[in-house]
Amino acid sequence: MTVNPTIGAEGVRLSFEFFPAKTPEMEVQLWETLEDLSGWDPDFVSVTYGAGGSTRTPTLATLKGILQRSHIPSASHLTCVGSTREETHAIVEEFHAAGIHHFLALRGDPRGGIGTAYEPHPGGYANAAELTAGLKALGDFEISVSAYPEKHPESADVAADIDMLKRKVDAGATRALTQFFFENDQYERYLDKVVAAGITIPIVPGILPIHNLAQVRKFAGMCGASVPDYVIARLGTIDDLPEERFKAASQLAAEQVKDLIHRGVSEFHFYTMNRSALVSRVLELSGFQRVAAEARNNTQSGAAA
Repeated sequence: MTVNPTIGAEGVRLSFEFFPAKTPEMEVQLWETLEDLSGWDPDFVSVTYGAGGSTRTPTLATLKGILQRSHIPSASHLTCVGSTREETHAIVEEFHAAGIHHFLALRGDPRGGIGTAYEPHPGGYANAAELTAGLKALGDFEISVSAYPEKHPESADVAADIDMLKRKVDAGATRALTQFFFENDQYERYLDKVVAAGITIPIVPGILPIHNLAQVRKFAGMCGASVPDYVIARLGTIDDLPEERFKAASQLAAEQVKDLIHRGVSEFHFYTMNRSALVSRVLELSGFQRVAAEARNNTQSGAAA
């Protein structure tokens, strides 16, 4: 990585992840979050897609709502689980007709849940590399994929994990969004291995500001990520003190972002949990500036054209 001690947040690109709302109250919160985070002029936002397409209809409805309410380019997650190739193609066409030109191609979790054996659907795509190739054959889509600085929990080792990433890139992926992590040194070591494997696409760090430490530790255990002792020490005793937790969590994430910018990172993907306050505070502390609505709409309209 290129270290530049004078670099700031100006010109650094952002994207945000949302998930479909499950209740009317959560839907109100989602649209409030979209409105607030639009002020940071993201390059795109993405919407998750439940295991086996379980949120297919809500995902599409959420994406349509985003496109109606903003000029922000939107991406849909898409998995291999529970669909034949023909069914997957039909889903892609349905989303494309709604205005989606960017997909995050994922294998998806096993239908039996994390920890159970993954079995490809008969007649379906076996993994994200095959899905990426299938998307590329269907149209001129922008295709992002996932990356794992601490390796995917089902990969035999880091080398096997990076080999799968290379297969996804060779199939047509142009960006990788990482699983959340907290150790920047670990991310940098991962990048060294990725570059050594001949992979040149951007490996965008996924940042997860911590709303609830217990929940994040559970997430980490499920996806093979780690929560360092220093994070637990800073947040573990104040998890039931909202104001103190908010301040400490925002400072912690801002320190991570600023250090990554210092190391040369120029693009970030935030896991928002459909909440804006903590993400916005992290961006403020990291030196980002909100963009006026008129300038933002002009920029996003041009990007969507």
